[in-house]
Amino acid sequence: MNNVIEIESASEDALARAESVVGLLREAAPRIEANNGLTEDVVAAMHGARLFRTLLPTALGGDALDLRSHGEVIETVAKGDASAAWCLSQGVGCSMSAAFLPLAVAQRLFGPTNAVLAWGAGVQGKAVAVDGGYRVTGKWAFASGSRHATLLGGHSWVFEADGVTPRLHPDGRKMDRTALFSRQNAAIHDVWDVIGLRGTGSDTFEVVDLFVPEEQTVDRADQSALNDSSPIYRISTSLVYAVGFAGLQLGIARSVLDALRELAMAKTPRGMPSPLRENMVFQTQLAQMEARLRSARAYLYSSADQAYADAANNVAISMDNRIAIRLAATHTINEGAAVTTDAYRAAGATAIFPSQPFERRLRDALTASQQVQGRMDHYQTAGRWLLDLEPDSTMFL
Repeated sequence: MNNVIEIESASEDALARAESVVGLLREAAPRIEANNGLTEDVVAAMHGARLFRTLLPTALGGDALDLRSHGEVIETVAKGDASAAWCLSQGVGCSMSAAFLPLAVAQRLFGPTNAVLAWGAGVQGKAVAVDGGYRVTGKWAFASGSRHATLLGGHSWVFEADGVTPRLHPDGRKMDRTALFSRQNAAIHDVWDVIGLRGTGSDTFEVVDLFVPEEQTVDRADQSALNDSSPIYRISTSLVYAVGFAGLQLGIARSVLDALRELAMAKTPRGMPSPLRENMVFQTQLAQMEARLRSARAYLYSSADQAYADAANNVAISMDNRIAIRLAATHTINEGAAVTTDAYRAAGATAIFPSQPFERRLRDALTASQQVQGRMDHYQTAGRWLLDLEPDSTMFL
């Protein structure tokens, strides 16, 4: 019972802290986009609200939130600005690696109140084993939040000292590890020129022959290296990201639907005899969009609760529950983008102006739906399991 009370208290506190920055984020959203990265006042406010510490171990001053609460925090922040929410979802997902480090190392890297870890997509580096660690060379793209990060992480294939022979797991799989190092040790390439989520500053970074001590590398899939008993760390990083980025789409769609309702209360479309709110077609459209969004939200968080219950009971998360999160998150990401698109169209010509709360959010929602967590082939993965077939890949489970 005490554990339940503690979890609920941590969740309520984290959500209140997220709510505290929404107003600033709404005001700062145009500046964030123009800056191609989070502005200094926004980063300072997010640190002040301890938002980048929501998935850090409690031993490091973090919240180690449950999975639903994590999604709800990202959803809340996305109501203010999607780029800030994206950076937060990415950053706190990365910070889970602290639970796989020796405590003293984790305190050194993540102890500072401004600590943020960013990493790129996929295993793109090469880590050659040397005495005490690795010589790491690699180039990683899509490093969201790297402009305000203090730490970077490079996912790398491990090679023996000859630099040629891959190091293998006992089952024959190639071994990879994520090397953590100071942002100052990397060359940052400013390449982020995109249609939406422009404020994430998802640049590319590179290191060449950088020595990284063994103790500053992690295998995120190796549960035997886990140094924290909080349930969230027994859930794969991929599924935590899935819930976070689905929560982001919920937040975008909610803010757009709220803006659409507000518009309908005052707008009379050209050539129409009555306000938009009295139009029967619009009334039906709004109700349907509301139902779709609420349904997706309920599906996502009920699936998150089921998987978290496995982790909290210290049992392996069942494939049924892993598939459920994958399916719910993929559906929510795509349905959220669709609701945002439909709301944009329902707003009429008003929606095309950057001064209105529709245009940027549409671009952000569509961009977010293009990320790997929203890929349509995840439906095939779920479909195979529903038909008693093994998934083609468990990479995102």
